Amino acid sequence: MNDDVILSVRGLSVDFRRGRRNFRAVDRVSFDIRRGETLSLVGESGSGKTTIGRAILRITALSEGEIFLAGERVDGRLDAARERAFRQRVQMIFQDPMASLNERAKIDYIVSEGLYNFGLFHSEAERKAKVETALRDVGLSPEVASRFPHEFSGGQRQRIGIARALVMNPELLVADEPISALDVSIRAQVINLMNKLKRERHLTYLFIAHDLSVVRFISDRIAVIYRGRLVELAEAEALFARPLHPYTRALLSAVPEPDPEIERSKRLVVYDPSAHDYARMPPAWREAEPGHFVLGSEEEVKRWQAEAQNR
Repeated sequence: MNDDVILSVRGLSVDFRRGRRNFRAVDRVSFDIRRGETLSLVGESGSGKTTIGRAILRITALSEGEIFLAGERVDGRLDAARERAFRQRVQMIFQDPMASLNERAKIDYIVSEGLYNFGLFHSEAERKAKVETALRDVGLSPEVASRFPHEFSGGQRQRIGIARALVMNPELLVADEPISALDVSIRAQVINLMNKLKRERHLTYLFIAHDLSVVRFISDRIAVIYRGRLVELAEAEALFARPLHPYTRALLSAVPEPDPEIERSKRLVVYDPSAHDYARMPPAWREAEPGHFVLGSEEEVKRWQAEAQNR
């Protein structure tokens, strides 16, 4: 496996029980995340984004497939030592900063919880120093350690959640809609913070979101998911400049334009899955352009490439 790849997902499928039947929430998803990059996973609510994140974090069991972290398989049963190492190397930033913080605990304990659980300090002075460093790194004063979560705004609470993950010194952060619960005015601040931490701490992100306008400013590559299947994956700017799959084009057409004249003249694209003739020509994951992958039949991909050239 390429040493540059920190996370490799191969043929990941997740089934849930619905009455007497199984419902496939994620269907044979494969992708790699390179060290130091941000891969964004984008799609509508219910498309399977969070399920993939939870499967990577070993919260949700796989029905099929394999997950590798730095070349080591981490799905399925792990012994206590490997489980412990995995929990330190992969951390999560949650969607709702209020729900994910213990209201009865002070910030000092909230940020220290992983340190306590894994015994990652030798003295009280070392623990406090790690907490102070994490809080400073997210733009908060160490003095906030003595306060409670309800005393902070939504943006500040999310910074505390990020500090709680950072104090474990992780290699990979899974950020599940980390700004969707925040006011629009402070979303940019959190994105800028995450980009800054990525540079300074050499972090790698799996950034889960439903808003393409947001992920453009944090992503190196973007993967688009529809009903549990990846339909397109490309470098961020390539995806915005030359979207191929009609579902991706539909998502992009829904992004608001700041210029009212452009917004008024914009044509909304509606995705119609029945337009595919997959009974006659089954889709396959194809590299339409270097580094730009799309799910479709050979005939469809050629047509989408021609349409992209004419746009």
